[in-house]
Order: sequence, then structure tokens, then C-alpha cells
Amino acid sequence: MAKEPNRALWEARARGAQEPLWETLATGPDGVETEAVTEPAGLWLRPPGAPAGPVILAIHGGGFVGGSAATHRRMFGHLARASGVHAFAVDYGLVPEHVFPSQLDTVMAAYRWLLDSGAGPIAVAGDSCGATLAVGLAVRLRQEGLPGPASLLLLSAWSDLEAEGASYDTGSDPFFTRELVRGLAAGYLAGADPRDPLAAPVHADLRGLPPVYLQVGAEESLLDDSRRLAGRMRNAGVEVRLDEYPDQVHTFQMAAGRTKAAGEAVEEAGSWLRSTLG
Repeated sequence: MAKEPNRALWEARARGAQEPLWETLATGPDGVETEAVTEPAGLWLRPPGAPAGPVILAIHGGGFVGGSAATHRRMFGHLARASGVHAFAVDYGLVPEHVFPSQLDTVMAAYRWLLDSGAGPIAVAGDSCGATLAVGLAVRLRQEGLPGPASLLLLSAWSDLEAEGASYDTGSDPFFTRELVRGLAAGYLAGADPRDPLAAPVHADLRGLPPVYLQVGAEESLLDDSRRLAGRMRNAGVEVRLDEYPDQVHTFQMAAGRTKAAGEAVEEAGSWLRSTLG
């Protein structure tokens, strides 16, 4: 029996191998058209029959050191198709050339661009550090008095930059150790406080956020990041849904079209997003 491709990728990364390539995990989503944009940098992902107006701002993961709209094009394309709305996958600068809050500034600019273009309602979706930025974006929009997103979809969210969760000591995650995650955080923060509320969602004032849906692998090291964030959101009065997927590790949705778990998760996420954008 072939190994689940997402787990195989993280095992390969743990060995120092650069293959398989991240962008090859998912299948190409049927009928989704791609259009590159220069400013703000990113990709439009347009499923067939999608209406004008509603849009998903999709923010890729990669620990702030990797990933791009291109690596996530297929997965976000599946999500756009499942939701039935256009998605804009935004690119942002990577560590070490770009550090906090540069990435947040970039996604803020992309969100403003969507608003100025007349798009709306806008949902924000992100995986791993993309989820970090999604929450930071929603908090900053509230602080600045700008119209907030209709909803937040957080996949394998990275919410604690100090990696304090007990789930680092359990599960079967082959790659994400405390040491590695703390190293990624240090590179991103570049001396900033790891509890800065715009950098670490678990320390943010989460009051007034829109409905939130978190998906997380039950075997991943960052499981407690989603659990703690969901708990803090509920305590702040936010409408929260948390789904834990058995046997799955970090960002398992990247295998959309190739595994049952990824396909079901993306379909569920798409249906939920559609319900918030109606």
C-alpha cells in the first residue's frame, strides 16, 4: 500500500530530501482557470460558473521560508472549486529578506486591493503560517476600523510561536519538532516578541472576529496550536468549528485529489466557506 503522499513528503524533508515537490501533492483541479497578477503578486483561481463578487483571499504556508501561490495553486484551486467562488492566492516575501511584519503588510495590501476592486464578501483562508497571517489580518483590520472578512478558514494553524503545545511530544509527526518550529519563528520575528498579538494568534485579542473553521491533523505536532486557538476564540465569543482528522499530519489538505482525507476536508471547507459567503 502506497504511503500517504503528504506524510511521505514530510518524511523526505526530515531526511533533507527536496523531492517530492510540494506542488505535486495535489491533482490539478478540473476546470479551474489560473491568471497571474503582478501587483499585488499572486494568482487568481477561477472555478467554472463562479459568480462575481464573493472571493477567498488564500494565504499559503511554508514557515515563512518557503511556499508560494504556485506551490499551493492546486490545493487552493480545489478549495475554490469546492466553494464555488473565485480565490486570489497572494504571494509575500520570505525570510530572511522579509521578516515580521512585512508579510502581514503584504496580505493587508492584498485585502485592501480586493476591497477597492469591489470584491465582497471576502473570506480568508490560510494553511500553517498562512493561517497565522489570516488571524493577524483579521485582528489588524479590526484595529484599523476596516471592513473585516466574512469568515476565516485555518488549516493546520500555527498560532504559538513559542511551540509550547504538548502535542509536540505525542503523535507521529515526522518533521515538525519544537526546535525546528522555534527556529522558524526566530527567523520570522527577527527579534520581535514571540507573543506579539499580530504575530502569534494565540496571544491576540480575538473579540469580534468572524466565524472560524479550523482543520488539523490529529497526528501533527501543531495539533495543540489549533486546540488552544479554538478555545481562546470561543472564550472571546467567536463562532468556532474545529475538526481533527485522524491519522493525518501537517497540511494534509495539500494532497487534495489524491487522498480521501484531503478530498473530504477540502469539500467540507468549501461547503462551509460557501455558507459564509452567501
